[in-house]
Amino acid sequence: MPEEGVIESKRYRINQFIRASEVRLIDSAGKQAGVVKISEALSMAKSEDLDLVEISSQGNPPVCKIVNFSKFRYEMDKREKEARKKQKVTLLKEIRVRPRIGEHDLEVKIKHAREFIADGNKVQITAMFSGREMQHKDLGLKIVEKVKASLSDIAESEGKISSFGNRIFLTLSPKKNG
Repeated sequence: MPEEGVIESKRYRINQFIRASEVRLIDSAGKQAGVVKISEALSMAKSEDLDLVEISSQGNPPVCKIVNFSKFRYEMDKREKEARKKQKVTLLKEIRVRPRIGEHDLEVKIKHAREFIADGNKVQITAMFSGREMQHKDLGLKIVEKVKASLSDIAESEGKISSFGNRIFLTLSPKKNG
């Protein structure tokens, strides 16, 4: 399988691209062969018509394994794909309100925030002010508090209500079960 100088990988060092002078070798059967010189490890891999792959470069000496690199790479990609499937991706959704928002409009925004939190996402409530509304930040604060109170059964706040420029922020995350 190994072709001289052709096999190169971005994630793994293979065959002659391994820089160490000695390596801890794991043979094709999966047994430890001990610490050997790189030339000896390469000749063992070549004799079995397989590749020498650097598994762990942090070790002293680095750990290398004699495997079919194409099959090894396929298995590693498969493992990474399975790990990505099990990951939980959390998004930050934003709900924007104004200080003079109508009661029904606020209820609709709260309903949307509730759906986002039920899906496992975080929600950032942003009260925006423009012009003379800046003089009445207390109205925006009341609205943000009202949203926080109405979502308190399924969400908890991540920190305090903060203000930056013409906006007031509050981040809500789903409550932890248990």
